[in-house]
Amino acid sequence: MKPDTDRLVSLDAFRGATIAAMILVNNPGDGDHVYWPLDHAPWNGWTPTDLVFPFFLFMVGMSLTLSRRQEAGPAMARAARLIGLGLFMAGFPYFHLSTLRWPGVLTRIGLCYLAAWAVKRTLQVRGQVVLAALLLLGDWYLMTRVSGPEGPPSLDVGTNLAAQVDRVVLTGHMWKQTKTWDPEGLLSTLPAIATTVLGLLAGEWLRSRRDGNAKTAGFLGAGLALVGAGLLLDGTFPINKNLWTSSYVLFTGGMAAYLFGLTYWVVDVRGHRAWTRPFVVYGRNAIAVFVGSGLLARLLSLIKWPGPGGTTVSLQERIYDTFFVPWASPINASLAFALATIAFWYLVLLSMDRRGIYLKV
Repeated sequence: MKPDTDRLVSLDAFRGATIAAMILVNNPGDGDHVYWPLDHAPWNGWTPTDLVFPFFLFMVGMSLTLSRRQEAGPAMARAARLIGLGLFMAGFPYFHLSTLRWPGVLTRIGLCYLAAWAVKRTLQVRGQVVLAALLLLGDWYLMTRVSGPEGPPSLDVGTNLAAQVDRVVLTGHMWKQTKTWDPEGLLSTLPAIATTVLGLLAGEWLRSRRDGNAKTAGFLGAGLALVGAGLLLDGTFPINKNLWTSSYVLFTGGMAAYLFGLTYWVVDVRGHRAWTRPFVVYGRNAIAVFVGSGLLARLLSLIKWPGPGGTTVSLQERIYDTFFVPWASPINASLAFALATIAFWYLVLLSMDRRGIYLKV
């Protein structure tokens, strides 16, 4: 399948840079040796890594505005495929249904996509602004004013309302690193929808009849305003990716608008496109490479054989220890492995691109 000929190069490039960053942070050679920008903030606060997922949801909203898909059937089918892929990745390769993680990145993307499609179908721009504001206000109220089944309002790890709800509804089906709460849980999906609605609004601005310079100025101005609002709110309702707080939505939405505005101006207004080629290749098969890289990483960690001292060594560890550890410090070897993963998938995607293969969900 060939890509649309009228699609914005800047949007593909921005999406591609985002998905490449996602693969970079998801595939260190050694998770104990990672430069701080390539790791999530432990709880409150942010790092560059914490921008990646909201940037992708922001672009889901933008792409919806520019998409020709309008009917309910295709939208629901696409959401179901995204959620199904997420559940497949969570269960692969053993599919233990009793402990299968229900939330996840693709599940959240599917839910936010469907919600944003419904918003686009039913509300005009002013209504979308009001809805986004209500979602953010509602999130603040729920997280700071409402007591849960286990205790009073809290923004701490494990005792906040989102974690309490997860334990009631998702017990046995949460993130294996915590088992008691999920970073893509139920309550935090509501403000995540607001992130996607911000993308819808950005797409509407992009579709307007204003010239490229005016559109760029709008993206930059709105981006700075949202970042400022997020930082102001951070003092009372902290920026937190795991809770997807309202301040996090405003801050990351502003960063997405600002950085996309710069990309749009350089690529589509000024016409400097040659440098975007690797990112465009990633952007046109974003979901395919996310799924493929996730499944390959799982396989590399599951294929094992005996190691020294009665231990077992995975294929991922063997590759890392053989080709990266001998010539670099631990943290640089870990980074080199992640960069090699990006290069490997670029070659795969480049081959697909040259053959006109674009896997859509």
